[in-house]
Amino acid sequence: MKNLLQPKVILVIAAVIGIALLAHFFHLGKVFSAMLDDIRGLGPLAPLLFIVIYILGAILFVPGSILTIGGGVLFGLLWGTIYVSIGATIGATAAFLIGRYLAREWVRGQLEGNRKFAAIDDAVGREGWKIVALTRLSPVFPFNLLNYAFGLTAVTLRDYTIATWAGILPGTILYVYLGSIGGALAHSANSRPSPAQWALRIVGLLATIGVAIYVGRVASRALNEKT
Repeated sequence: MKNLLQPKVILVIAAVIGIALLAHFFHLGKVFSAMLDDIRGLGPLAPLLFIVIYILGAILFVPGSILTIGGGVLFGLLWGTIYVSIGATIGATAAFLIGRYLAREWVRGQLEGNRKFAAIDDAVGREGWKIVALTRLSPVFPFNLLNYAFGLTAVTLRDYTIATWAGILPGTILYVYLGSIGGALAHSANSRPSPAQWALRIVGLLATIGVAIYVGRVASRALNEKT
């Protein structure tokens, strides 16, 4: 369970490599680049539309990794991280409020008999925001369902929101980085990066993966101790 992040990362990297090979052999780079340019062509509305889509995705259980990678493709590492963080945090908070006030019985039914959640619920009562942050850092827990589940706990809205934002940041940076590399591959049909530039990107990606895996393991160990 603690190593759950690794196969996910391997699959995403394989997908990025697959896109690169398809772009090279079937000249998909120009097509993909044109699609991205159309979205970017929306100007100030592009980030707003992306954030709204991310919020709806978090509420409707759309896998966050897909949207996060898309943010990197569209906006690059810096702005992609910012927009994803905003969308994911607001979406998680909206699901939290729905779980607490509008769909409490439905969420309770989904989690009935779940020993892991019972342990988290008990730990939240003792540790509060720390448990929220640790579950966000750990790759073991499903992001979307946990948004609703925390609505049943005693954690305050403020603590939940801040801890969620801080806890998802390492994973957000990793997947946005992967997306930004995919975006660079899409544009490589027009301008070829130098070998040094690609080497720097690869080193940065490996370092980011290493940090994400390490943080996830530390968070999982700490969470196991507290629950």
